[in-house]
Parts: sequence; C-alpha cells; structure tokens
Amino acid sequence: MAMNLPSSRGKGRKAPMAEINVTPLVDVMLVLLIIFMVTAPLLTQGVPVNLPDSRAKPLDQDQQPTEISLDEQGRIFVAKEEVPADALPSRLAAIAATGKDGQPPQVFLRADRGLDYGRVMRVMGELNRAGLNRVALVTVGED
Repeated sequence: MAMNLPSSRGKGRKAPMAEINVTPLVDVMLVLLIIFMVTAPLLTQGVPVNLPDSRAKPLDQDQQPTEISLDEQGRIFVAKEEVPADALPSRLAAIAATGKDGQPPQVFLRADRGLDYGRVMRVMGELNRAGLNRVALVTVGED
C-alpha cells in the first residue's frame, strides 16, 4: 500500500489539506463561555433577598406578575421601588385596579428567610385587604 504523503519530489503540486483546524473554533467557544459565565450573575432581577428553600414546582403563568419583596431589614419593595409601609395600602389598591376580566393580577411575594413571620403576614394581610388574593410565595428550589 502506498501512502499519499506530500513530498518534495513530484510535479510541484501539494496535496489538498483534508483536516479542519479546530483551534479558532475552540478559542471562540471559550471566549463565549467566559462571557456567559461573567454576565449570567448580573442578569438576576429584583431586590437581593435570601429566599427559603422549597420542593414546590414552579407555577405556570400567562402574564407578568407584580413582584413584592421584603429585604433583610424589612423594607418593602414593589417592582424594585421601595415603598414606605404607610403608603403600601394605596399602592396595592392601584395594582388591584389593573386586573383584567375581573381577575386580580398575580403577585409574587419574595421575603428574606431571616425576617420575622409577623412582618411577612402584615404584608400578606395588606394584599388580602386590597383584593390581591392570587399571591405566590417565591422560594429557591432545593437541589
């Protein structure tokens, strides 16, 4: 069997290179991986809250819910905007008025795990008083 190796002998033609150089492909993929690894933590939304763990399944939803967060100091945020506790009832009434077809909008309640249970229940009581009874408590999935 003869092998077709490029040599200096011959008619001056080189054999076509049948190999693909994958080094540039690997370089591009590694750069993309690094970019995604750096930007992924920056894409988290909302107020930083240390959420409790849960084994519950995620909810199916058809529209973007209103997000209410309580941070570790007990400050209340409605859609990333801090709201004083005395202004919360009027803000929740305005949110309840935005419901469609007589249905109140969905509300996601995120509360820090270190918070007093009473603070969370006060906010839930205000949600109920405003007519926002479609409340989901946000947790972190258990691994």
